[in-house]
Formats: sequence, structure tokens, C-alpha cells
Amino acid sequence: MNPLLDFSGLPRFDALQPGHVAPAIRALIAENRALLEKLSIPESQPSWDAFMQPLTDAGERLGRAWGIVSHMHSVMDVPEWRDAYNALLPEVTGYYAELGQNEAIYAKVKALRASPAYAALTPTRQRIVDNDLRDFRLSGAELPEAQKPRFKDMQEEMSAIAAKFAENLLDATNAHVERIADQAELAGIPADVEAAARKGEAWELTLRAPCYIPVMQYAENRELRARLYRAYATRASEFGKPDWDNGPLITRLLALRAEEAAMLGYAHYAEVSLVPKMAESTAQVAGFLRELAAKAKPFAERDVAELRAFARAELGMDKLESWDLAWASEKLKQARYAFSDEEVKQYFPEHKVMAGLFKVIESLFSVGIEPDHAPTWHPDVRFYRIVTKVSRGGTPAGTLVGRFYVDLYARDTKRGGAWMADAIGRRQTTDGIQTPVAYLNCNFPAPVNGKPATFSHDDVLTLFHETGHGLHHLLTEVEDLPVSGIDGVEWDAVELPSQFMENFCWEWDVLQGMTAHAETGAPLPRDLYDKMIAAKNFQSGMQTLRQIEFALFDLLLHSEFDPAGTRTVQDLILAVREEVAVVFPPEWNRFPQSFAHIFGGGYAAGYYSYKWAEVLSADAYAAFEEARQQRGPTCGSTLDAETGERFWREILAVGGSRPAMDSFKAFRGREPEVDALLRHNGMIDA
Repeated sequence: MNPLLDFSGLPRFDALQPGHVAPAIRALIAENRALLEKLSIPESQPSWDAFMQPLTDAGERLGRAWGIVSHMHSVMDVPEWRDAYNALLPEVTGYYAELGQNEAIYAKVKALRASPAYAALTPTRQRIVDNDLRDFRLSGAELPEAQKPRFKDMQEEMSAIAAKFAENLLDATNAHVERIADQAELAGIPADVEAAARKGEAWELTLRAPCYIPVMQYAENRELRARLYRAYATRASEFGKPDWDNGPLITRLLALRAEEAAMLGYAHYAEVSLVPKMAESTAQVAGFLRELAAKAKPFAERDVAELRAFARAELGMDKLESWDLAWASEKLKQARYAFSDEEVKQYFPEHKVMAGLFKVIESLFSVGIEPDHAPTWHPDVRFYRIVTKVSRGGTPAGTLVGRFYVDLYARDTKRGGAWMADAIGRRQTTDGIQTPVAYLNCNFPAPVNGKPATFSHDDVLTLFHETGHGLHHLLTEVEDLPVSGIDGVEWDAVELPSQFMENFCWEWDVLQGMTAHAETGAPLPRDLYDKMIAAKNFQSGMQTLRQIEFALFDLLLHSEFDPAGTRTVQDLILAVREEVAVVFPPEWNRFPQSFAHIFGGGYAAGYYSYKWAEVLSADAYAAFEEARQQRGPTCGSTLDAETGERFWREILAVGGSRPAMDSFKAFRGREPEVDALLRHNGMIDA
């Protein structure tokens, strides 16, 4: 059997080959089209069991199979898998475009919505019907017949552009190597980074995160930093290989998005993007970002002034360039707080970090996490299961809740960044509950010379962040797939569980159990922890404005920018920086060409979601801080199982089955307040 057509269990990565993609995906598309023909036959009245459920079942089979292919394209981007993915991408996109414009199916969903049967559905299923109607409208179901072929062609072209954007960025990142023959040029670079870069009698420094970030932070060689920075800041731009230039792709993609919005009757693409989100309008989002920028800017200006004064007085630098910022900031932090990120990193070996992460989850939600076995796509990937420890809602202890893969290390065939993706969703089937499965992917440094991998505290935050997404998918209790777990959750609320989980990485009782020095095995000392806490909001003003810069650029790009006008994308980001930024990169910096979130991912006119959801997550975490205060000063832990149970029940368990604001209010008893975010970022008194 073609492993992509085997839905009896976990993905069969041990048997999967690129040659399986075309026959499996085409067979599933043909199967789905036949079902659509059958469901389109007139009948007295569409029902859930005879209409909506078969539609969901067929969609899940294709979604699961194509999800595996997409996953391989992300984590094993060798030519064979890239070709297999790109060959079928137009057909898959074309099928979904056809489905979104299928008048007969759309009419059936509308008929169900208008029938007495709708009132008899559960609120969860009513939400699915409502979401489907919204998605049909956004997919062009109400367009005139003459416009539908054009709309479909646009969807296919936009999908191809997004894939090409990500591939160009990966190829451009991998292509640049700084070959160093003299070890003296590597002064300051951490020993593990230097060891990983060793190639025979020389060293090769790359633009991949485990190398680039520490080099920019620690390398004493200013010219080396400048060369790497320029290569990184001009990736996939007109300054490199023409075939990898993302500039023309950006222009074309923006034009297509503007055309799509006009066809659907919206003023611009940002309006289209906001329809399924919590935010009500672009004006509301812009106001939110600018208000937050106004609050953060005085702190950011202070951060920059302090850094420049330190650089002049202590480093002999009258002018800080972009390639100096991370290095000078690290020097300032060491001088002010008497520790370095590299010192902290030695206390976070991989095995302790994973054990500490699992302990947090187990303590909060009364579950157990155990090693499990499954075929994987790479020898470094590990697999785990989550089981209940106590009886919960009639479910006995020991019940399987979900399973997940963990792929931690950077590879040249793996796209950059970190992300969670779903492999299998939770749902009710004739055989019982289908338990969910997730992928957790990061780009951390791998072990070197037989020594365990060690992670920076930022890496630990990233791991907790992606695990939060995973928990949103894995701990759902919804049994209808379209709103199970993270599915159906408003895009500007999906970051709530992920950003929420990051907070535990700053708690003393958590860090005590997840640290052990790589050489001595000693846990993190209390005095070093106190220094970390003192430095927690170091340059938080600058960091906040940087995120607002990206978010505002994204929003204006999709609401006020004219792709056919004389103003360029580069002109727009420069204007945004003039409005909100306090540090300005060189004129040749081409950040948009590597902004994969909005051009190669799903965040177009939605990057603001990170800050929007951070308000929700900070306020949600405040409930755990309040529980600690209520228990008294001797407790000292935010790992409160009672509050964790409420968070699971009201946020994670319900998934997308109700509006995110309703879930938040059910957990907190009120609407979110921004004060918790400002306090966590050191921009308001505790």
C-alpha cells in the first residue's frame, strides 16, 4: 500500500518516498471530487450525518496526506522532496479553490444553516457550519461565474509564490559560508560554536541560526561580524543570485492579494485577513500597535542611549553599526549584570531541559509524558506520548491523550525558525476517539564531539513556546475535527498558549529542576538566576518596538500600499521605521525579502497577532501568579494544578469550538487587560 494512503495509524516515515506523492494525492483528489458530485445531488434537506460528516471525513484524508508531504518539504528539503511537493502543489491548491467555489456544496451548507436542523446541532457544530459559510464567501463562492476561473488561478499562483519564497530563503541562507583559516579571527566565539564550525584545518561559519546568532553576539572580529551581517541582511535579494531574489515575488504576491480583495468586495487584503480574526478592523489593529509603540518608545530610547554611551565609554566606539548591536549589548549586559548568555547556556543541557519541560506540563495538567516509538524522518527525531495521571471527566487514569514528535536540531535541509504542525487531529470516529499527533520543530545546535547539546535561555523559551502550540493541539477535548485543537481558533489568538508557556522559563522552582552544568552537573546557582531576572527586561523597549515595526509594516503593506504605484516595499519599511523605530539598519538591508511569516507563511496582515495574543497570554499567566500569592509567600510556585486545570478546561480543551474571547473570559472572568503585558516587559510598576 502507498504509505500516504494508509490512515490506520501514524505516518509511515520509514516507508515513505517522494515517488509516493503524486499517485496518492491524485487518488485522494479524485476520491474527493467523486464525493462532491454525490453530495451535490439534490435532496430534501442536507443533514450533519449525511452531508457535513462525509465532507469532513474526505477532507481529513487529503489533509493528513498532504500535511505529511508539506512536513517533509519543511524538514527534508532535498531536491527529490522539493520536486515532489512542487509538482502537486498546483493540483492541491486548485482542488481547494474548486471546493471553495462549489455552488452546490455552498448552497447545501446555506440550506442547513437555514433549516430547523441547525438549531438542533450542538454549539460546536453550529460554529463549524458558520465558519464554513464564512470560508466559502472568502473562497469566492459568491463570485460571478466569469470571475471564478481567474480567482482559482490566483490561488494556485499565490501558493506557488509562497513555496518559492521559502525555498529561495533556505537556498540563500545555505549558500553563504565564511571560510576562516586563522583561528585568531574567531576570538570570542563560544567553544561549542567553534567546534561545530570546524571543517578539517579551517572553520566554516554559516547564516544558520545556531552559528549566526552567537557569532554576532560574541565575535570580537568586527569585520567578520560585518560580513556575516551583510550576507544575512541581504539574503534572497537583488544583491545575490538572481534566481533567489524574492523581490519580484513580493511584488507579484502583493498584487495578487490586492486583486483577490477587490474581487471579494473588500477595500484591501488586510480586511480579508481580519474576517476570521478577533480584531474587528485595520484601524483597531493600527491603533493597538501605535498605542503600544507610544508606551514602549521612551523605554527603547533609553535603551539605545545607554548602549551608545556604554560603547563610547567602555568599547571606544563612537558609532554603533547594525553588526555591532548584539555584540555591544552582550558586553553591556555582562558589565551591568555580571553574567553572559554563554555562561547561562552551560546550565541547559538538552536532557535536563526536556525533563524540566515535561515536569511543567505534568504538574500543570496532571498528565504523564513517556517515550514512545514510531518511524521518523531523521535519526535525531524523538517521539512521546501523553497520558492522563488521574481520572478526568469520566476518562480513567492512564488514557492516551496525544502523541508528538520532537525535531530539535538545525540541518541544511530544514527550513529556519521553529514551528508546530499537526499530523493528526482529534475527532470521534466509529472506532472511538482518534488521538491527536503533533510535530514540534526547532533549529537548535546539535551535540558536538560527543558532548550533549546545550541550549541558550532563548532556545529554552522557543521550545516552551512551540510546546504551547502543541498542547493547544494535543489537549483538546473537542470531537469535531474542524474546530478541534488549534483548528478554527482565531489567528490572533493562536499564540496565547505558546506565549503563556514561555513564562515558566523564568520561575526559580522550574529552573531548579531543569538545569545542570554541562561539565560539573551543578544546578543553576541562585545568584546567577537573580542576575537573569534582573536582566529579564534588558532592552525590552527596543525589542518591543522591533516587533511593532514588523507588525505595522505588515499591516500597512496589506492596507495602504499600492503594488502598482511608484512607492516601493523598501520605501514603506523605511517610513515605518521613521515612525516607530529607534535603531535603523543600513540602506541596503533587505528585511522584507526574508520576512517568511507574511510572504511564505500564514501571517499576511496578521503579524500583529504576536503582540495581540501577548496581551492575552500575559493576563492569563497572571492568574497563576495570583494563585501563588493567595497560597502565601512560602509556596513560591506558579505550577498550580487547580489553575492549570481551569486553563486546560477553558482554553486548551475547547479549541476553536467557541470564540477565543469567550474562552478567555471563561478562564479569567473578564476581558483581557494590557497591564500584565506592560508589567512583564518592565514598562509598568509591578
